[in-house]
Amino acid sequence: MNAPAPYLALALQMRCDAINDCSDRTAARERMQASWQRIARQIAASKAFVGPDLRLVVLPEYFLTSFPQGEPIAHWRELACLAMDDALYELMAESCQRLKIHLAGNAYETDPHFPELYFQTSFIFDDSGQMVLRYRRLISMFAPTPHDVLDAYLDRYGLDGLFPVASTELGRLAAIASEEILYPEIARALALRGAEVLLHSTSEIGSPELTPKHIAKRARAQENLCYLVSANSAGIHGTAIPAESTDGMSTLIDYKGRPLVEAGYGESMTANACLDLAALRHWRRRPGMGNLLARQRLELFAPIYAGPAVHPANTLASTAPDRALFLSTQRAVIESLAARGVI
Repeated sequence: MNAPAPYLALALQMRCDAINDCSDRTAARERMQASWQRIARQIAASKAFVGPDLRLVVLPEYFLTSFPQGEPIAHWRELACLAMDDALYELMAESCQRLKIHLAGNAYETDPHFPELYFQTSFIFDDSGQMVLRYRRLISMFAPTPHDVLDAYLDRYGLDGLFPVASTELGRLAAIASEEILYPEIARALALRGAEVLLHSTSEIGSPELTPKHIAKRARAQENLCYLVSANSAGIHGTAIPAESTDGMSTLIDYKGRPLVEAGYGESMTANACLDLAALRHWRRRPGMGNLLARQRLELFAPIYAGPAVHPANTLASTAPDRALFLSTQRAVIESLAARGVI
């Protein structure tokens, strides 16, 4: 496959307007639609300013909704979640067609095959308006994940549903959600399935100091020889939590772990830079100590990962989802690890 010509990618840093105080789904949808109209204008203006070779835009986590703050699972599913064929997705697709961009983001989503649950879904649209990737967050503290119904999820969607990689005109794209950047196994699994650009929608503490997530972004890019485009929010407005607690430092990192650009605080289109897939592929095929992908010896680690489980799978296979269950499950995991002498 020939490498695409170098192109510009943007980690669009913009505010998120929370829907937590909305009285019902109708009010929440009105606010979400207003948010998308504002974001669509920002994307169009950013492309007009940055230039026609801006071909990839990544949006922050929670860009339509904020996150649940104690609401029951069923309430948040009704209030905040998109359907898999949602009209808001259609509006995003139209923007991609009109502006000739690929668009990545993250939204809460229902799935008719798992009607009592919702998932946090990362998506990618190509410039024809086709959704070419749907990734469901695999590790979350207080939300359902495919791992909680793993057997049924694999039966429905297979391994491609857990670790999807999309072959596009911009290279092989994959998504990582939020704090999952702290789990090296996810990025490594995507890289071993061919991912070249990791699209990271996040909402996290922004700091001029190196936070754990800042370190992890550089590490995931370097150890997997991937570009990483990480879009952070510019504050979450409309909740009791101080709005700018998650703000700033959206970034693009190259396949050697070097930041190409980093935004400051507030809404910003400054985190944009050129991605050169030909250079990445050349580096990946170059023998040497720096080719960490080619030096992997996975058989060494297989027995450890195949050993006793840490967090059990299928915890929601026959149990109604409840946030208290997530905490009690983690307590049981900690006790198990202590009993095994791991911690």
